[in-house]
Amino acid sequence: MTRPEGADTSPPGGVISSWDISVGVDGPGTRFVVFTCGCPLRCLYCQNPETWRMRDGRRVTADEVMAEVERYRRFITVAGGGVTISGGEPLLQPGFTAELLRRCRDDGLHTALDTSGFLGDRATDAMLADTDLVLLDIKSSDPATYRALTGGELEPTLRFARRLAALGRPTWVRFVLVPGVTDDPENVDGIARFVAGLGNVEHVDVLPFHRMAAGKYRRLGLTFPLAHVDPPGPELLDQVHARFRAHGVVSL
Repeated sequence: MTRPEGADTSPPGGVISSWDISVGVDGPGTRFVVFTCGCPLRCLYCQNPETWRMRDGRRVTADEVMAEVERYRRFITVAGGGVTISGGEPLLQPGFTAELLRRCRDDGLHTALDTSGFLGDRATDAMLADTDLVLLDIKSSDPATYRALTGGELEPTLRFARRLAALGRPTWVRFVLVPGVTDDPENVDGIARFVAGLGNVEHVDVLPFHRMAAGKYRRLGLTFPLAHVDPPGPELLDQVHARFRAHGVVSL
């Protein structure tokens, strides 16, 4: 029987696009980042279109991933880092994601989960207990803007954020600043007010939109929807940071 697209494939294994080493972007320190495949959203600014569909990835076992992590263990621990499960959307494969987080935590490695929160209901409390840090993308505070930007609904992400706050899980919120799309002052203020009321968010990462993935889209035969949009300038970035500060929210 064929599994439906988007079905959980784990345990005993999962489907990934790749893994990589990053510094200061996917959590504290130097990170070993696992990019899982499959995502229910289609964000207009997505930088990883190669991870959208599970059938385009490769199947691996948790043992294979952990063996690769072990190769870099000394390097990432000395650099104050750890392991981040990203995507795609890791919560599309909750069993596999939970197993990786648990095994990394058992091995004494700092763990991070990078998620849109759209499938937050799939994260068990046990999974979140094994997660030292959640990187939560709050793409907009306005439901209509969120829908136009992602094709999905905003409320699941907000519900997941409230749950993380109730559990006291450390969280970094990520917000991509796209001129003409997410930069409306009311939208920024809405995110700032929401974050300010949570109590568990250490800071907001304001990520300037860029077009560096345009080449990926061309190679995949896809059209990059925001190819005509210029990155935000310093003045707009300063304005957005000032709005977060006005609500008592630290933004980087």
